[in-house]
Amino acid sequence: MQAVRSSRSTVAALLCGAGLLSLLACSSQSAAVATSGAQNVPAGYAASNVDVVGYSDVDGRPPFKLAIREAGGKWYLYMGHLWDRGWTILDVTDPSTPQMVKFIPGPENTWTIQMELAEDKMITAVQRGGAGWGTDPDKPFDEGFLIWDMSDPVNPRKLGQFHTGGTGTHRNFYAGGRYVHLAAGAPGYDGQIYMIADINDPANPVEVGRWWVPGQHTAKGETPSEPGVSLHGPPYVADNLVYLSYGAAGMVILDISDVSKPKLVGQVDFTPPFLANIGVHSVLPIPDRHIALTNSESIAEDCQETLNQASIVDISDPSKPTLLSLLPLPTPPPGSPYADFCGKGGRFGPHNVNHHQHSRDVQQQRNLHYLTYFNAGLRIFDTTDPRQPTEVGYFIPPEPTQRYGPVPKNKLVLQTEDVLVDRRGYIYITQKNQGLWILKGTGPAAEGQRITS
Repeated sequence: MQAVRSSRSTVAALLCGAGLLSLLACSSQSAAVATSGAQNVPAGYAASNVDVVGYSDVDGRPPFKLAIREAGGKWYLYMGHLWDRGWTILDVTDPSTPQMVKFIPGPENTWTIQMELAEDKMITAVQRGGAGWGTDPDKPFDEGFLIWDMSDPVNPRKLGQFHTGGTGTHRNFYAGGRYVHLAAGAPGYDGQIYMIADINDPANPVEVGRWWVPGQHTAKGETPSEPGVSLHGPPYVADNLVYLSYGAAGMVILDISDVSKPKLVGQVDFTPPFLANIGVHSVLPIPDRHIALTNSESIAEDCQETLNQASIVDISDPSKPTLLSLLPLPTPPPGSPYADFCGKGGRFGPHNVNHHQHSRDVQQQRNLHYLTYFNAGLRIFDTTDPRQPTEVGYFIPPEPTQRYGPVPKNKLVLQTEDVLVDRRGYIYITQKNQGLWILKGTGPAAEGQRITS
């Protein structure tokens, strides 16, 4: 597959997107980034050790969360959306020419942002949306998660639905079998809690276990110990342990040998000094390396918040997780029209990682760590030495030209959302107000990462 740009940092692309080069130079660049497919790659991006392979506007629906599956020799990318209610299937067998397969409408006034794929099932989260995010929390909404039969990968068939009785589920974990691990909004609790559902009978899923941080169960008279204690998810299961990204409560590790009685094993808190609101947004354990990758989620625009964190934690003793290092803070490419990313506008800080490590079709995490960084695009870090991680690649898409949703509020700027890397080594990233980018790492951002079938 021929890439359409060089892998080295392209300052001209960034300056063109910012309007700092001549019209002639920008026109030449636009011609240079045309792919052989039906769509052109938008001009004005900057990259280091990353090549562009393809692009899709996803039929005018900016995608959010991603999942992927190979079936019958074809590769299908499944996408949730922030501004649209439902899920999209894209054929990425040839990643240079992604093809729209279908859009599956979801329930009205309901977030349909995340899906999980394993065996022949798909789990799609449904949740009450927040005010100012294209939904009205005061109007009727659907909640919980839907269970789909995926024996036909392009025609999902609904099998059943689980309800939390509250706001629904945000980010869930499903690696096959009978249990789905939930970040659930349940009645009587402050913030989201950990819940386990049994889907052995998909038409009648049932809750089998739950756990919460003391103080969350307000209906029983508990008082929250601090603001921002809420399970963002997804809970990440490794053997008999589950790793929870629990906002201001930090990274929590539970023993779920008995799913009906999860037990606290260990915990590491990041607040203070770091951000409390979604202080730990993601946890990705890599048990064979005895480390976990964690990060917060930037919330306030223009950096009007306490410092975010993206960290590596030693989990060799799960009862005593220990902070090893912080990932280096991204800096703008040379020649950028802003001194740092805080001056660019929108959110600047970490968000999502290449999470679906339980999938045979997702690149298995080794020494490279992929992390979206909102207005700083995609960042790639080498964690070979977990005490001294280094940045080895980045991709910063051009600024969006059309507003699809109300966020970011202050200024329409790039906000990179999710990342997924398939076992072929293709990198997929999404944006709030833009389409899907398909990339490929080169040099230090790719070496030793490809996983064969």
